Amino acid sequence: MSVIETQGLTKRYGAVTAVENLSIRIEEGEIFGFLGPNGAGKSTTINMLLDFAKPTSGSARVFGMDCQENGKQIRRRIGVLPEGYDVYERLTGRQHLEFVLESKEANEDIHALLDRVGIAGDADRKAGDYSKGMKQRLVLAMALVGDPDLLILDEPTTGLDPNGAREVRRIIQEENDRGTTVFFSSHILEQVEAVCDRVGILRDGELVADDSIEGLRANVGGGETLVVEGEGFTEEVVRNVEAMDGVAGVQVRGGGSELAINVGQDVNKSEVLGLIEDAGATVADFSTEEASLEELFASYTTDYGGAEA
Repeated sequence: MSVIETQGLTKRYGAVTAVENLSIRIEEGEIFGFLGPNGAGKSTTINMLLDFAKPTSGSARVFGMDCQENGKQIRRRIGVLPEGYDVYERLTGRQHLEFVLESKEANEDIHALLDRVGIAGDADRKAGDYSKGMKQRLVLAMALVGDPDLLILDEPTTGLDPNGAREVRRIIQEENDRGTTVFFSSHILEQVEAVCDRVGILRDGELVADDSIEGLRANVGGGETLVVEGEGFTEEVVRNVEAMDGVAGVQVRGGGSELAINVGQDVNKSEVLGLIEDAGATVADFSTEEASLEELFASYTTDYGGAEA
């Protein structure tokens, strides 16, 4: 059963297209990662799923219901952690949870919810005195009220330290283990890679990839990265390497001392190294590694290699 399904979903603001012809299908029990640079259309897509924004054309359905016709009914079954959320500064953490429990007609232990996100000891402090990370935890607790069938999380680890981000990942996995579908929108690639079954990548409002991490690696050159250490990695060197057949993308790393090159399985690595040296750079060492999600993301969101896949 599909929990989220869009067909040709499009949103325009005057001459600006925020989302273009988006068609995705997310099955029950999936953790779906929704990736894209800032301004790619991720939050606009979420707003249309929640009926906070009307599509210009196309359709969006959640739990088999049209989002624009059944928005209120759909939202009762969803827990949402939005990007750019606000808290009521004069209300305590406990009062925030009381409000959500009443609105969802739920009956849960407030202390247990706040304890689960690590702020039970601050339940009776005003939210205006919370740090950014504590506010993030509070809004996550609010999203968990009512045992939602779908969690929509927009940048859920923003403002959290590494331990806090790890706790959020644990909560996401626990919710998924009990059957909750998770729509996880983020630009923090490590968080997505750690928990998601499948990833969709949005660029300029268009879906340019929809696959598992392994599938994305296969589509951008066999999933292998040639890491070259040295110096003199100028823009000309990068352009020359990018132009080689079988090269899906090039990144300069380590303050300019490394090239990370996504290569296909049939690419002759010696030829790549020779081209780099012929262009005037110095090669000190090289190694190969499996392509990271960061490198895959770069390949799909820039104009070279697998970007149009």
